[in-house]
Amino acid sequence: MFRSNGNKFRNNLNKDIAPDEIFLDSSNISGFNIEQFEGRLEKPIPKKAMIVLFFCFVFLALVFSSKIWFIQIREGRTYLERSENNRLQENYLFSNRGVIYDRSGEELAYNVIHPFEKDFSKRKYSELSGLSHILGYIKYPAKDKDGFYWETSFIGKDGVENYYNDLLTGKNGREIIEINALGNISSQGLIERSEDGQNIYLSIDYKLQNKFFEIISNTANEFKFQGGGGAIIDVETGEILSLVSFPEYDSSILSDGEDNSAINKFVTSPYNPFLNRIISGLYVPGSVIKPFLAAAALNEGLIDPHKKILSTGSISIPNPYFPDKPSVFTDWKAHGLVDMIDALAVSSNVYFYNIGGGFGDQKGLGIKKIESYLRFFGFGDKAGIDLPGEVSGVIPNPEWKKETFQGDEWRLGDTYNVSIGQYGFQVTPIQILRGITALANGGYLLKPTVLKDGKTQEAQSISIKKSAIDLVKEGMRQAVERGTAGGLNVSYVKVAAKTGTAEIGKQFLNSWVAGFFPYENPKYAFVVIMERGPRYNSTGGVYVMRQLLDWMYWNTPQYLE
Repeated sequence: MFRSNGNKFRNNLNKDIAPDEIFLDSSNISGFNIEQFEGRLEKPIPKKAMIVLFFCFVFLALVFSSKIWFIQIREGRTYLERSENNRLQENYLFSNRGVIYDRSGEELAYNVIHPFEKDFSKRKYSELSGLSHILGYIKYPAKDKDGFYWETSFIGKDGVENYYNDLLTGKNGREIIEINALGNISSQGLIERSEDGQNIYLSIDYKLQNKFFEIISNTANEFKFQGGGGAIIDVETGEILSLVSFPEYDSSILSDGEDNSAINKFVTSPYNPFLNRIISGLYVPGSVIKPFLAAAALNEGLIDPHKKILSTGSISIPNPYFPDKPSVFTDWKAHGLVDMIDALAVSSNVYFYNIGGGFGDQKGLGIKKIESYLRFFGFGDKAGIDLPGEVSGVIPNPEWKKETFQGDEWRLGDTYNVSIGQYGFQVTPIQILRGITALANGGYLLKPTVLKDGKTQEAQSISIKKSAIDLVKEGMRQAVERGTAGGLNVSYVKVAAKTGTAEIGKQFLNSWVAGFFPYENPKYAFVVIMERGPRYNSTGGVYVMRQLLDWMYWNTPQYLE
């Protein structure tokens, strides 16, 4: 039965289709939208296309697999460390810089928390004028464009901030911060604590410093000086009570570094506010050098201090090149007969020509001994003060002249000019102060310091007879009582001093005064330089020091006792 049905089925498949059946089916076709591909029969994907697709998937799988191998196996440690660094962030805990105090404990440079800067404190300075060259300024830690610190230290750029940077700089700490996937801090851990810098106390009296600066600045502005400076030192310890340079920059503005207009004014100023005139300014000393020449001549026994030398206003020596035109060396006035004390009191040039280079029957020191004695008193060398930027100066001698003037020989006239502090002679005010200090304390050369540390000063003894020093000191006292420093002849303290006027060309001059007080038992020495004022001006260093002494009498009398 099964076989019969199968044959029947096959016979039906081979049966012909009648024409009327075709027309009947065509009338029953559905209304498909041929344009939308309705009613179309789908063909199966060709076997070749499947093979191509298969190999594409295999290729992509190989690419991704190799990338995974590269990241996780070959470079796995590198990416792990990078991932950990992204997750664990190391931050600096900035230390505070040490505070700078004056001798009485007044804060001169200190730290405050800035509302817009959370990483470290900001450096602030006293608003009183006159302190910038002492204190200096700093440079803050710096970030790169991505916000990471490439400079992690506070750097002192001038003054005490620079010289004692190692003491003032603390030690930064570190902490680790763990950050989650959302960028929030999930935990913090301290690795190393920060340590603040060391506080230091200066020997500076801030009130005296401020007043000294005010007087010098007012005098410079009123009498047309380009600048000026002054300093006061303890003649036993070498501690500086005041060290002023005018004009000055602003420590806060330079430290902040944000006010470009103000900074540019400092940089372009023709009066050079960055120059510390006391330690870095080089000046022709003029007559303030005479006490040291007097001490040298007495120590050598070249002249009896009571011998009188006639000053008619000048001396003349033959000119080997022009016999009919002798070389004339002038005094600033005709003083008549003067001994050594008189010569110091009235500042006679002729007297010092005689003891410096010799004249007539009077033998002179000569340039070699002049240079030797001046170096005993610290000239030509740095004083060694604990501030950056000090320079050494120049003592003219035959070797210097050959180098400077293309082989010119040294002449007697050159020695005369050096004897009164002229002719290429250049000193710093701190050198003058140091030399005067050695006279005041009886012949000991000290190292000036602005740090009040209580240590005993190591003094260098100068081989000068006490009798010679005492006579020079008496001459300086007479300069106050009846000579060129008469403006310092006050009733409340006995002052000894020496003035100096150094011409700059034909139009300008520098005005000096240097000395010590009290005369009987010297405690403090001083120096004042008023720079590049009009030649006709008779107001200068003495005027400044007189005002300061008057102020000290009422406000700091302890220094005058």
